[in-house]
Amino acid sequence: MAAGANRAAYVAGTFDTKGRELSYLRQCLEKLGLRVVTVDLSTAGKTSTASVHPREVARHHPEGERAVFSNDRGSAVTAMALAFERFMLSRRDVGGLVSAGGSGGTTLATQAMRALPVGLPKVMVSTMASGDVRPYVGPSDICMMYSITDVSGINRISEKVLANAAHALAGMIAHPAPAAGTVKPALGLTMFGVTTPCVQAVTKRLGEAYDCLVFHATGVGGQSMEKLADSGLLEGVIDVSTTEVADEVVGGVLSAGPQRLDVFARRAIPYVGSCGALDMVNFHAWDTVPERFRGRTLYRHNPNVTLMRTTADECRTIGEFIARKLNAMAGPVRFLIPEGGVSAIDRPGAPFHDPEADRVLFETIERQFRAGPGRKLIRLPLHVNDEAFADALVAAWHEVATPAAAARAAR
Repeated sequence: MAAGANRAAYVAGTFDTKGRELSYLRQCLEKLGLRVVTVDLSTAGKTSTASVHPREVARHHPEGERAVFSNDRGSAVTAMALAFERFMLSRRDVGGLVSAGGSGGTTLATQAMRALPVGLPKVMVSTMASGDVRPYVGPSDICMMYSITDVSGINRISEKVLANAAHALAGMIAHPAPAAGTVKPALGLTMFGVTTPCVQAVTKRLGEAYDCLVFHATGVGGQSMEKLADSGLLEGVIDVSTTEVADEVVGGVLSAGPQRLDVFARRAIPYVGSCGALDMVNFHAWDTVPERFRGRTLYRHNPNVTLMRTTADECRTIGEFIARKLNAMAGPVRFLIPEGGVSAIDRPGAPFHDPEADRVLFETIERQFRAGPGRKLIRLPLHVNDEAFADALVAAWHEVATPAAAARAAR
């Protein structure tokens, strides 16, 4: 375990109700030679046996301890989750984090796990791990392990599951993945089915110089790309397919949340963006489309995906959302508008061709965009999937790429 000598394995959870299980995790890790820090996330105010008392964690809440130790369990858990996230981000010796619990404990622990950098080991033993884990995992690399039995005492099953979790964390801490052999700078790109030709053309042009990481813009895809950007793992992005914004604004099923694009206000990395697939909102099978949208222009993309054309009014709101986020970005920005259409089904004669809706979208972004020396908006008489538009995106990227990234890409 020499590789993890300067890093600690953190074991976190509600020690008032899961003390035996969490202590067993600690024992397993210590037997493997790791230094262990136990963190109590209990909100009942009882005496704690953990290395870090709940009150110490609670002091990291923006409003202090009183925000955590309230008389309402729901608000207390929410507040403690935020306090624990901030607590973990303040630590400088974190080698990995493991927790065990039910729905409440999983909520408490995974909020901090999601905030930690990609690549840092994170293991969550949970009763919730056999269902929909997206609310807990999100765009992060959390290892979810189903507890089989409830996290309630040590028995022949829980003993094996918890020991496996401890050994998994220890293995990841002691044997970190070797640095990637490639020296190419990493570039994030967003793609949707209807913008695939564009993104493939861009990656073909940049693939020799950059490690092109393509993300499917299905909500969690945009979140994942931005998580990598926030973790300092991307040199920049070519955000061709901002379609997740349409789902957020209108109410589709593939939203990346209201925080989409916010990372670029925190991280001054180069950003090249466009309007890819902003002509559509996504739903599942045809009969899942909400009743209020049944009279709209709908397109059956496949048996499990139904697309709805965005209206001019919706495009105005989408444009305002995007312009507001672009104006807050801290790094160099290029935003390219393809006047000939934003998706494969937005060409003349195609199901979603609506020049008026597109015009409103483009003019709203252009009117509200704040240009500057490092910030440009470019309108082109091209379709998003035209080869010439891919060329324009590549040219825009070369304009904003940092000198260090450009030098490494040229090697």
